[in-house]
Amino acid sequence: MIDIGYIIKLHRTKQNMTQEALSEGIVSLSYLSKIENQKAKANSEIIQALCNRLGIELTNIPDSNFEDKCKKWYDMLYDRFDKQEIITRYEELQNVMDKSINNQTIMFEIHKVRYYIILRDFQKALHKINELHEMADSFNSLHKYFWNKFQGNYYSLKEEHQQSLQCYKKAEKVHRSAEIEEEEIADLYYAISIQHSHLLNGLETINYAEKAMAEFQRKYNFTRCAQCHILLGISYQRIRMNDVALENYNQAMYLGKLNNEEQVIQLAYLNLGLFYFTTGNSKKSIENYELGLKTTDLDYELRLDAITHLIHSFYKSDNWQKTKVYLRSGEEALNFTQDKGYHKFYSYVIKTYTHLLNGDLKNFKIVLADEFIPYLKQKKAYNYLVFYSRLLATHLEKMGKYKEAMKYYKVANESYDKIIKL
Repeated sequence: MIDIGYIIKLHRTKQNMTQEALSEGIVSLSYLSKIENQKAKANSEIIQALCNRLGIELTNIPDSNFEDKCKKWYDMLYDRFDKQEIITRYEELQNVMDKSINNQTIMFEIHKVRYYIILRDFQKALHKINELHEMADSFNSLHKYFWNKFQGNYYSLKEEHQQSLQCYKKAEKVHRSAEIEEEEIADLYYAISIQHSHLLNGLETINYAEKAMAEFQRKYNFTRCAQCHILLGISYQRIRMNDVALENYNQAMYLGKLNNEEQVIQLAYLNLGLFYFTTGNSKKSIENYELGLKTTDLDYELRLDAITHLIHSFYKSDNWQKTKVYLRSGEEALNFTQDKGYHKFYSYVIKTYTHLLNGDLKNFKIVLADEFIPYLKQKKAYNYLVFYSRLLATHLEKMGKYKEAMKYYKVANESYDKIIKL
């Protein structure tokens, strides 16, 4: 049977019951505190009395039907199920959990972290993480695996990539003793690879993406293989192995179309757009970005990234009409992202090119020198610092302001050196 002290505490706090109210006539207040904090083990009579007062049933015999329902709900938290169905199933299970302590109690509580993440309720996810933290030492290997993985999911979406990686690596350490299924391990490897990619750890990104893909191939999960190919494409592009990068992007596109997987096709188009943008093939970059924008349900951040690259490409080729079209599209997309962390960055990009298109070099300089470049320095966004510092320096040079131009060429060069060191 599971360690029960912390579970009693969870039920008590959920019911807003004080320790005094729960312990009265059953045990002393100090002894209840020790039970709840796993510092003392109570006999079965005391545990039963505490459960009776909480109005919950202590179940020692596993209910296979209920456990199957729990496991089906856990699986829904990975696949693309309708959110309303996930919520409905959760509420049904929670009604049972509110009335009992059983073999799924801890696992259900741990999966709530993932549930809140799917609903993008990060406040509740963090509250659940903190609530479970003090009982984590009593988890078995299976509990520890999912506990650490879901924390990794949380920190990943909060863009705390180092913290996320640490949690994922803890999950990796216990996965063998927890007897985790191969496809679940592949998903963990893929998650680790993504964090290494965010942290610009190129070799580790490739290593874990290839390990993940090997598992997905064994299960004939070609959609997940395609996702790995995209990640490998990004990694090889960063280390300037462009032929290998292009091969991976094209393989991702092939698998996406083979399985009619819209999201994979989107990502392949957008990454091919960036690939051709950075390798100087403006025609193919524009072609892929525009195809990416035509796909359905495109995330606003990805949409803005594609739009801003198209703005730059059309502006550079003196196609003012198309530049204006995409500036308007960018402004419309920004209206839906006011509360997003990336809003400020794309707002600066749109302002920069709006001033350039209007020939307003005074405000162009003010936006870049006083706002955008300091913002990029603060974010340590060295790739963008190189690009926008050079953009400003080039126009200052054209204006005859050579001393100021040199200042921003220097910023660009210093930023490039930092990229190389990373």
